[in-house]
Amino acid sequence: QVQLVESGGGLVQAGGSLRLSCAGSGTIFSYSAMGWYRQAPGKQRELVAVVTNVGSTNYAHFVKGRFTISRDNYKNTVDLQMNSLEAEDTAVYYCYARDWSGKNNYWGRGTQVTVSS
Repeated sequence: QVQLVESGGGLVQAGGSLRLSCAGSGTIFSYSAMGWYRQAPGKQRELVAVVTNVGSTNYAHFVKGRFTISRDNYKNTVDLQMNSLEAEDTAVYYCYARDWSGKNNYWGRGTQVTVSS
């Protein structure tokens, strides 16, 4: 059974930084894509950033160069470095992975990020 375990959330002041990490189960190169989504109260879950196995990245428009996603295929880990955090970034952040068939998506339980203004 695939497991994605997030860590690194917490409370930070506006303008500060946090680094989220996610570790996936399985052998090396288990996932074609890994990334992060977020969901704020009363809002739908939205893409933050995703990275493929060859390092291609896609960022949401609101990232504006503040976040950087990185991945280690050998360890099945994906990190999200978040700088210049804003109150609007407050949300539960979910780790995401997609298998090689493209048919199965996996989610972590989520980690809370709270940015105080």
